Amino acid sequence: MHLEKVNNFRKFKNADFFKSPNSNYYLLPFRFHRINEEKEVLVNEVGDFLVVPIGTAYRITNKKIEINETLYADLIANFFISEKPIPELIDILATRYRTKKSFISDFTGLHIFVITLRCEHTCNYCQVSRVTHDKDKYDMTIETLDRGIELMMCSPNPHVTMEFQGGEALLAFDRIKYAVEKAKKLANEKSKGITFVICTNLALINHEILQFCKKYDVLISTSLDGPKYIHDANRQKLNTSSYELTIKGIELTRQILGRDKVSALMTTTQLSLEHPYEIVDEYFNRGFTGIFLRSISPYGFALRTEKNRYGSKAFLEFYKKALERIIEYNLQGYYFEENFTKIILTKMLTPFNDGFVDLQSPAGVITGVIVFNYDGGVYASDESRMLAEQNDFTFKLGTVNNSYKEIFFGEKALVIAEVSINESITGCSDCAFQTYCGADPVHNWAAQGDLYGYRPTSDFCIKNMEIFRYLIELIDNKDVLPIFHSWITYKH
Repeated sequence: MHLEKVNNFRKFKNADFFKSPNSNYYLLPFRFHRINEEKEVLVNEVGDFLVVPIGTAYRITNKKIEINETLYADLIANFFISEKPIPELIDILATRYRTKKSFISDFTGLHIFVITLRCEHTCNYCQVSRVTHDKDKYDMTIETLDRGIELMMCSPNPHVTMEFQGGEALLAFDRIKYAVEKAKKLANEKSKGITFVICTNLALINHEILQFCKKYDVLISTSLDGPKYIHDANRQKLNTSSYELTIKGIELTRQILGRDKVSALMTTTQLSLEHPYEIVDEYFNRGFTGIFLRSISPYGFALRTEKNRYGSKAFLEFYKKALERIIEYNLQGYYFEENFTKIILTKMLTPFNDGFVDLQSPAGVITGVIVFNYDGGVYASDESRMLAEQNDFTFKLGTVNNSYKEIFFGEKALVIAEVSINESITGCSDCAFQTYCGADPVHNWAAQGDLYGYRPTSDFCIKNMEIFRYLIELIDNKDVLPIFHSWITYKH
């Protein structure tokens, strides 16, 4: 195309250009995506969607929809088109948009404290460089704990979560006890709600620890990668079975704290890819009400071995087979959910946002989660801290000795914020699934060496887009929709 024609093509058109003399409706913002050979999905600004025949988006934008069509009323009711330049119910649409973005006003909720770097396991996908010695060097000091708690209490969020990670967090249980007691006291003084979570492999769990957890209503989060032959291969412990210790710890925790006080998370390795049904069955048979199908993270030391590397296509095949098994259980009358799917369904089928930091815009880094490392460093997310283990301090915001303003609103935080809004990122701004997805500058940097990232080759984008497409295709199946509705309405 000639340069003069290109420049003319790119110029903004005046209002007359968009007028249609034969039109009886106005277009409202929406996006569309083909979900299979027969249907496409239309998605509006607040995530409402309609599954329609291929070519419908073309008909809508070219003002070909007739007022006597059933589709016309659906488009009006769901804010895809309007009979006036500004819809009469625009305030309702604005309220729903505010609801979707309400997580922003609360600001940082999750505060992760890497209480120690010491660990007695050798997990082949570990994202940090673990150590087994030197408590004084690799445990968080009381001074660092105090300062981290002070910064946490500065959050405007009315309810914060204090999560203890490692290494193996229970190796520094004395620090956890101190932190819980102090944070609980300060939270009460400030009339702030607080939730405590200990992330542990459960090898060291005992009655004394659990009695303390019961007193302060501390939740336990552990790892369970599937049956014994998968879990022990992924999460090795010298001279014993990591799986047997985990199962024993889960049962003891349930006995003392209650079934709903312990949760488990799996990580998908190459070995896992071969056993989607067996992994789902393990969680189901162990009495869990769901499973989170999590792909391996491209951070830190997690990908240092070939056995942990696989493409998005391989994970998606695993995910779909596992979800198929989960749906089978539900069709048989059992309640069993897939947690990542539930998060997305909440965005798709309700006016609310689940708060899951990996699928937020603005991104959940800083605004949703912050990390205080054992050495006093403050990072934008847990993944940021993992990068730092390989001497990449791109997302280090400062130290606990900095002020709240310097950490959360400093120059580094502002740079990250600029690339954290998918509404303004190329490839995301016009994506049909924008409302359900998020921006992840940390992932972009780790995987592609660029804060913005490049959508056509981003595994984050490829994976999420296909899951969104697949779920909408399943929702269009009337047998599956009631199951999905049960997941987003069930109260544990």
